[in-house]
Amino acid sequence: MQSRITRRDLLLSTAAACGTRAAMAASAADGPGIGVIGLRYQGSVIAAHAKAHGRIVGIADVDRGCLDVSLIDKQVAPQAGMTPGRIYGDVAPADRHQDYRRLLDDKRIDVILIGTPDHWHAKMLIDAVKAGKDVYCEKPLTLTIDEGKEIRKAVQASGRIVQVGSWHRSDRRFRTAVEMVRQGRIGKLETVEVVLGRNQVGGPFPAQPVPATLDWNQWQGQTPDVPYVPERTHYTFRWWQAYSGGQLTDWGAHHLDIARWAIGAEPVEIEGQATYPTMPGGYDVPLEYAVRYRFANGVELTVADTGRNGILFTGSEGRIFVNRENLSGKPVEDLNDRPLPRESFTLYDFDNRSRSERSGKIDAIKNHIGNFFDCVAAGRQPIADVESGHRSVTVCHLGNISCTLGRPLQWDPTTERFVNDAEADAMLSRPQRMGFEVTA
Repeated sequence: MQSRITRRDLLLSTAAACGTRAAMAASAADGPGIGVIGLRYQGSVIAAHAKAHGRIVGIADVDRGCLDVSLIDKQVAPQAGMTPGRIYGDVAPADRHQDYRRLLDDKRIDVILIGTPDHWHAKMLIDAVKAGKDVYCEKPLTLTIDEGKEIRKAVQASGRIVQVGSWHRSDRRFRTAVEMVRQGRIGKLETVEVVLGRNQVGGPFPAQPVPATLDWNQWQGQTPDVPYVPERTHYTFRWWQAYSGGQLTDWGAHHLDIARWAIGAEPVEIEGQATYPTMPGGYDVPLEYAVRYRFANGVELTVADTGRNGILFTGSEGRIFVNRENLSGKPVEDLNDRPLPRESFTLYDFDNRSRSERSGKIDAIKNHIGNFFDCVAAGRQPIADVESGHRSVTVCHLGNISCTLGRPLQWDPTTERFVNDAEADAMLSRPQRMGFEVTA
């Protein structure tokens, strides 16, 4: 670890000093070896931008169709702002695997990128850090709250660097909004209102033969073994409770992460309401949902499924609204007269100020990936570390648990258990299929 860090530090400092494209190319060529697990859209987007910091040595996906790198490049590269053929063009056929564990066995690989569905994140991340790899894992970090506790144990024991793919933290608009709230630019924070959007509705979906390219048993992992339905896989896995948590964990892992970052405390009371579909064989996440949280410092957070997607912070002296397109409000206008310079920002453990601030999904991902590799090189904690990722997705899971039970809950963030509520505590974890258990 030490020799790799020292070399990487030298390369980064040389590139910064020279300011040349050749220096940065040398940095990537001699940088850490990268393995990518899960190659559909988001996995390939993060791989595209990780390639500026190292060498993609191997790739893995349970669907062999996704190992067709020319097809993946063609579909993803333009959306990632790249020329097709550049993402996986240096990976040989022998370096393509259906079993992700082959990447963990590869001594050339230093860093693992995880872009799989949610129900695989925890096991793959734990296996990777146990194998001595640093990890960039897509959000949401976990399928259950107890998985986050296991991840925490594994990461602490391994000493590896882990970045959660909550890239809103690396977007200039969201980061500025949180800094303004934390630095008192809207007075005392009182309420936060979040709109995530509706879950998709669909079904019933008939079972179909498993494609020859797909290892369906491996895809299901820890979840119950059920007949193959195409809509359970790829993007639409989000609308099945077995694999995800709908918008509360999909968009929630972004917006509720930013909200919690600004609030600076953990929730202690949760009250969720939801209406669930009754159609068998279809998507089973809520048709409608709303959640109210009270945090330990008195701030109230509400989550709605309709309205303008984004986050509204209300304080005793003003309001700020932020989403992927806008940062607005009187306190934002006041920045013209009372700037908030980047050097006064306090929320990064390690901030590479030579990297320009950026906004928008692809540019913010560039910065988020960059922050990860900076921290791998420096041995520092990234902006979306495991603890923050676990605590933020806990907020999402708490909302879903309250919605499922249909009643208010009290939460103890110190013990990470519900207060005198065995029924709710039983939902901190889920049964796991033999051979796919998640444990540190």
